Amino acid sequence: MEGVFPAIVTPFKNNAVDYQGLKRNIDFLIENGVSGIVTVGTTGESPTLSYEEHIKVVEKTVEFVDGRVEVIAGTGSNSTREAIELSRSARDVGADALLLVAPYYNRPTQEGLKRHFLKVAESVDLPIVLYNIPSRTGVDIAPETVKFLYEECSNIVAIKEANPDLTRVSEIISSCDIDVLSGNDELTLPIMALGGKGVISVLSNILPREFVEMVNYALEGDFFKAREIHYRLYRLMKLMTLETNPIPIKTAMNMLGMPAGELRLPLCEMSQENRLKLKKALEDMGLLKDR
Repeated sequence: MEGVFPAIVTPFKNNAVDYQGLKRNIDFLIENGVSGIVTVGTTGESPTLSYEEHIKVVEKTVEFVDGRVEVIAGTGSNSTREAIELSRSARDVGADALLLVAPYYNRPTQEGLKRHFLKVAESVDLPIVLYNIPSRTGVDIAPETVKFLYEECSNIVAIKEANPDLTRVSEIISSCDIDVLSGNDELTLPIMALGGKGVISVLSNILPREFVEMVNYALEGDFFKAREIHYRLYRLMKLMTLETNPIPIKTAMNMLGMPAGELRLPLCEMSQENRLKLKKALEDMGLLKDR
């Protein structure tokens, strides 16, 4: 599992999912060379989707992708039973792989994490990407736990690593052959320099071609050219963390006339001060002028 996998937004219009907008965004990303589509993850506002909406968004994503690239569905939960139900439903509507975030809020031990992921992996015959983001979940999937799960479960094939401590990436890659994907846009190049295979990306919603070029150069070992692109995009990468994801990326997409639409409460519109910073960065890159 390597390349650029945009974590797509879920466009909303009048508090309902805008499926026409979803299709437009998917077509744009695939036309620009991405390796796969990650749907109903954090960027897709999965915490505010109903169960029925969640599965329908996966189903429509599969329909719109139409076999052109892989569809990875976010099906993680802090309830093992619910994660299994979501995973089976995503499989049944055609998802190619699953993204399983570490259980959040209830903060399981490492033993609890092992049992949780083992249970889901045994219950669903699809490739699984673990998702480690302790800043949101309150729990960290330790490198030794990653190694254990990779060796125990043939369908656990990758991890999205969103812990900014890069020593962990070295520990994971040196201990097993699991594919490591960056979970932070600005850390894509450093992680790939350590042996990572790509990124599950937020900013690639608007700049897929640039991310594909950067990752391809890194995969080919041309880190000089990859670094040029990294620094060209770095300011926007950092601005994607001005406020809680996906507030900045949806704001940028709306500025560019792309289907993103509303945010669902408890997320709300970006502050005026931060909107101006984001708009200036888009203008400086020539994006507002070009579109």
